[in-house]
Amino acid sequence: MLCILSCSITKGQWYNPDKVNAKAAKIYALAYEETQSGKYDVAIQHINEAIKIEPKFVDAYLSRAGVYSTIKNYALSVKDFETGISLDSIYSNSYLLPYSIALAGLGEFDKALQKVNKFLTITTLNQRSIKAGQYRKSTYDFALGYEKKHTKKYNFSPKNLGDSINSDALEYFPSLTIDGSKLIFTRRLNNDEDFYESNLSGTQWGKAEALPGKVNTNLNEGAQTISQDGEWILFTGCNYPEGQGSCDLYISHKTKNGWSEAENMGRVINTESWESSPSLSPDKRDLYFASRQPGGFGGSDIWVSHRTAKGWSYPENLGEAVNTTGDEGCPFMHADNKTLYFNSNGHTGYGATDLFLSQKVNDSSWTVAENLGYPINTIDDEGSLIVAADAKTAFYASDKSDTKGGLDLYTFELREDIRPVRTLWVKGKVYDKNTNAGLPSSVELTDINTHQLISKLQTDEDGNYLTTLPVGANYLFNVNRKGYLFYSDNFSLNNNPSDSVYIKDIALQPIIAGAAIILKNIFFDTKEFILKKESLTELDKIVALMNDNPNVKIQIIGHTDNVGAANDNLLLSNNRAKTVVNYLRSKGVNAGRLSAKGFGAAKPIADNNTENGRAMNRRTEMSVVSN
Repeated sequence: MLCILSCSITKGQWYNPDKVNAKAAKIYALAYEETQSGKYDVAIQHINEAIKIEPKFVDAYLSRAGVYSTIKNYALSVKDFETGISLDSIYSNSYLLPYSIALAGLGEFDKALQKVNKFLTITTLNQRSIKAGQYRKSTYDFALGYEKKHTKKYNFSPKNLGDSINSDALEYFPSLTIDGSKLIFTRRLNNDEDFYESNLSGTQWGKAEALPGKVNTNLNEGAQTISQDGEWILFTGCNYPEGQGSCDLYISHKTKNGWSEAENMGRVINTESWESSPSLSPDKRDLYFASRQPGGFGGSDIWVSHRTAKGWSYPENLGEAVNTTGDEGCPFMHADNKTLYFNSNGHTGYGATDLFLSQKVNDSSWTVAENLGYPINTIDDEGSLIVAADAKTAFYASDKSDTKGGLDLYTFELREDIRPVRTLWVKGKVYDKNTNAGLPSSVELTDINTHQLISKLQTDEDGNYLTTLPVGANYLFNVNRKGYLFYSDNFSLNNNPSDSVYIKDIALQPIIAGAAIILKNIFFDTKEFILKKESLTELDKIVALMNDNPNVKIQIIGHTDNVGAANDNLLLSNNRAKTVVNYLRSKGVNAGRLSAKGFGAAKPIADNNTENGRAMNRRTEMSVVSN
């Protein structure tokens, strides 16, 4: 970092290190010793004293520039490099590489490229210097290429989350519930890592407190994630007595008495290698994490395990679109259950560990990792990033100039082109219509157009549930429990969706004679009785219900609004009901268990004088005839 050796004098060079004032040189030598022990502030003070004695002390300026660069004060670093170079450009030629790095630290990649190109023309460079220069040149080329492709102005202005959350200790690894009301993070105090929480009241975060219960111990807990419904915390525990390897994944559950004692996630997930940085999908069916286990691409890779009826599956590597021969880590799956953010030093970037995103195409395929770009990524290492359900509010840890002490938590608005899908959610309670008792049930969300299952989750023991609704599609919503008629609904989030949270308490009806439900996901074109393809998922639910309950007989009932002639409406409703019955028969349901009837506009459930009322009256019902 500090140059204290004599250098041979080149033609045209006036500066001679051997002729520096002896007192200044002695003080400068002290600065070198301080940098070796990491006392950069003291080193800068010594260099300042040396420069005061010897105002044209070129080595001192260049060395102070190096110290400033080390502590990431790139503005002062550039200033000192420029002073040293202006004093003697020939002597300072070998400093063009670190000068370029300081320029890149300020985001001045064009100037940085000019300086490194000039550096590479030096004929006396050794192979190590050439290789270092070529590597930096490649990162500056990438930065400038990225800048050309992303010309829209972006105001990157991270905001410190304030005294309620940040302290003079280290705060990092933020995680957030889907409603944005609870922030969980890791705080390192006196070399001990524990979990803290802060609750949002209005626009203000409350005073962070250590998590209640037994999850925090005298061991180190870190790199945690909270499930979107706020019921689970998964985290990394290193050197635990029962650990499988150096670092393992653990899980803690929310209870009435706080968070439960953590449990090791077992040998299927954890190996003799290193596992860290878990992230759950919003439906808690997929667990993403970083691991150095064998079978990857090299270094640490990102893997996924799926939760099945038998427990967690053996992890699968996310593949070469995400993983490289370098290190990938800190995965975060957004509430849209599609967009994965992570960091990597293996993909092309700005020179250290950068943040990237990849989107899930299907269960085994991902889009090629995309760099989030400057100024989110810099020439320095970037850590973990999370994004709220609104798809634009991001949180991360940084040691910026306004930090309360070391790493603090910050928030900023994500650039539009690297945002995930904005995600709403629906929550409520499933209960027995007759007894009002909560019912543990299965909740499924399916894309109406593609028939793709978006999420599948289980309510808690009291029937409470929460599921996500990524904006941009229309969804079929089903709640199922054996012995009950299923519940169906749909959410149209394709155009101008509401920002409201959907609250739906759902009464399931036991399968008994007289029980009836409206089939909200059976669709026909106006005045037609041919089933639209969007109806197939719901129809197959009826088939499954009939197969699971072989003695049940049902009637499909059609209704219309009052627009048009009564006889035409009666005929249309009959034909629609028969069409549904014919589909069920085509899927193997015995005709003797099925009947169809149409009532036309005779049994409205809403006002036919409004479009919304007429839409409600145009419906298909299913009624249990006998069980």
